[in-house]
Amino acid sequence: MSTSTGGAAAAQQPTSLSPSRANDFMQCPLLYRFRVIDRLPEKPSEAATRGTLVHAVLERLFDDPAAERTAPRAKSMIPGQWDRLLESKPELTELFAEDTEGERLAQWLGEAERLVERWFSLEDPTRLEPVEREFFVETELESGLRLRGVIDRVDVAPTGEVRIVDYKTGKAPRPEYAEGALFQMKFYALVVWRLKQVVPRRLQLVYLGSGDVLTYDPVEADLVQVERKLLALWEAIRLATETGDWRPRPTKLCGWCDHQAVCPEFGGTPPVYPLSIAPAPESAG
Repeated sequence: MSTSTGGAAAAQQPTSLSPSRANDFMQCPLLYRFRVIDRLPEKPSEAATRGTLVHAVLERLFDDPAAERTAPRAKSMIPGQWDRLLESKPELTELFAEDTEGERLAQWLGEAERLVERWFSLEDPTRLEPVEREFFVETELESGLRLRGVIDRVDVAPTGEVRIVDYKTGKAPRPEYAEGALFQMKFYALVVWRLKQVVPRRLQLVYLGSGDVLTYDPVEADLVQVERKLLALWEAIRLATETGDWRPRPTKLCGWCDHQAVCPEFGGTPPVYPLSIAPAPESAG
């Protein structure tokens, strides 16, 4: 028996895994389904958009000569980068549609300025020459699983050692949650290792919201363990895709989810599953 709808053309079979989508599935399999398979729309958020804006400024600052990479210069780039963001994603105008006086927008841009300025207390861009910025990476494991993602910055020392850097506009997690925060970085390290046959020397998370820098120096065994975890995760995704069985996993994060209206945990009904469902195996006897 299979289930399909007239809107099945909009559906998408999972073909690869990124850190964000892996985290989605671990957080809530139904959320993964809504984002990857159903591709349900989500409203832009001020926090996520501010993160995108700050990332754009920090990326483009390195276009300038080293001596000109100053905090005033970086802050002066924010309005222009905001205009570029609006041009590429017009739907972001919804964020401040009711802000007729422009007060909320001004406050929001001011928060972006403070995040950018804090970065200069954590790193010195005049002494950095990244080899990659907003670096798209993709590799296929022996199992056939494709891993992909975008690394904020890759630094390479004169000795050849690789450092992977990621900017976070939120606050650093408490120590007991640090491993979860490092998952994304170990994911990137695995991809770089498989692509370049080099284990990155350092993974560095720069938390602009709290002014903290979290570092971790991986070894090959770490990356082997991450690969095993991803293979098990992908197998669980494959099984859910074939059976259509995507269980919601309620947590305190549900309060921020855009899909409460179609989530059973909130009395909603998910859309009809748009992919074919494999028949259940018949039991013997």
